[in-house]
Amino acid sequence: MTSMRPVTSTRPVTAPSPARPGAAAPSDGRARKPELWALADCNSFYCSCERLFRPDLAGKPVAVLSNNDGCVVALTPEAKALGFKGGDVFFKREEEYRKAGVAVFSSNYALYGDVSRRVMLAMESVVPEICPYSIDESFIPLSGALAAQAEDVGQALHDRVAAWVGVPVRVGIGATRTLAKLANHWAKRISRVLRLELGSPRLEECLENTPPEDVWGIGPRSGAKLRRRGVDTALRLRDMDPSEARRLLTVTGQRTVMELRGEQRVESDLAPAPRKTMVSSRSFGAKVTALSALREAVAWHASSAAARLRAEGLLAGGVSVFIDTGFHAEAPFRAGAAAELARPSSASSELAAAARRALEACYRPGPLYAKCGVTLFGIVGRAEARAMRGGLFRDEPDPRPDLLMRAVDAVTAKHGKGAIRLLSEGRGTEPFWAMRRRRLSGLSTTDWDSLPRVKA
Repeated sequence: MTSMRPVTSTRPVTAPSPARPGAAAPSDGRARKPELWALADCNSFYCSCERLFRPDLAGKPVAVLSNNDGCVVALTPEAKALGFKGGDVFFKREEEYRKAGVAVFSSNYALYGDVSRRVMLAMESVVPEICPYSIDESFIPLSGALAAQAEDVGQALHDRVAAWVGVPVRVGIGATRTLAKLANHWAKRISRVLRLELGSPRLEECLENTPPEDVWGIGPRSGAKLRRRGVDTALRLRDMDPSEARRLLTVTGQRTVMELRGEQRVESDLAPAPRKTMVSSRSFGAKVTALSALREAVAWHASSAAARLRAEGLLAGGVSVFIDTGFHAEAPFRAGAAAELARPSSASSELAAAARRALEACYRPGPLYAKCGVTLFGIVGRAEARAMRGGLFRDEPDPRPDLLMRAVDAVTAKHGKGAIRLLSEGRGTEPFWAMRRRRLSGLSTTDWDSLPRVKA
């Protein structure tokens, strides 16, 4: 799954976690590192979400497709056992999937996001702190009583998520985040909860049987470099000279070696970084050439990005737009342009107007466009924007756009996305350039009209 910026979330503690003697934070203000890390990861998350309201699919092969039903992005073990793989171009193997009885779904991001939120809330009811790493996995620091009963905590996390949400979870536990990742990788094959203790025969066995490219932070390219040096297992990677790992794989490789040895070297690098840009882009469900259709699409992307910007309390200083025919077009064409704002803003109307100016500057009639996107740049916080006004902008900004956006966000929060929108986004409920999702399941957890119906 694709990763998101990690955040640390705290909630009232329901599991006791008294500190061990000497577990207080260092006197110099530095946070003490946890004794252990756990990684809770949902199994085949997208597919598990689709199964939630389809009990008839339990134990059966399921697949989920990417945007526009292009490629396979998620598979259950039952589907993998039939020879299907992630990345399959669906239209080329659609008949094979049908004959094999695989239930295939379009990506339902609203459902997946809501189920993810519920999973996080369920875990927060067991432990005092979680660090979400992606939509379906979270790191959990364990210290004191939680570390002493780490496997029981892991089992409690599994049981709570299963009972409250219904999504299967595996928990890996290790002395570092990298070892917790490794433990989680093997937990999916061995048990619901797996702890890999330093120096244990099980840890050595797992390291010996794990390819280097499967270690967190390595990947295929670095794995190929390691294999050329004879480092063909995670065990040999751990025993590699750290300075040699740094020369070969930069500081990331050195850090990974130390993590595999039990030294925590990752946590500070996962702190949230300030945003510099915000992107909204998507391939079209059908190719378009008319400027009017592109205007609607660009306005929609600008409005969507603006809503995310406001949710994070940020402002953008400008907008860039690109339009693209795709690489497979007979005459590939891609163009882009940018437009700056007079002052940073998060108002959908102002950002959409700037995006329209940028689009009209780069548009060329004739090509069949397959994709467009909007990037907000020059992102600053509100305090920084106020400081800029004090130096460069002597006049006070018009408060009406902010007031209007607050009202829009309130309506959206109550009635759902799309309940109120800019006229420039188009009048149709499903524009012809929208993403194609012919196999979309219902919004069973976020839309009253999609609630499952049963006979009383």
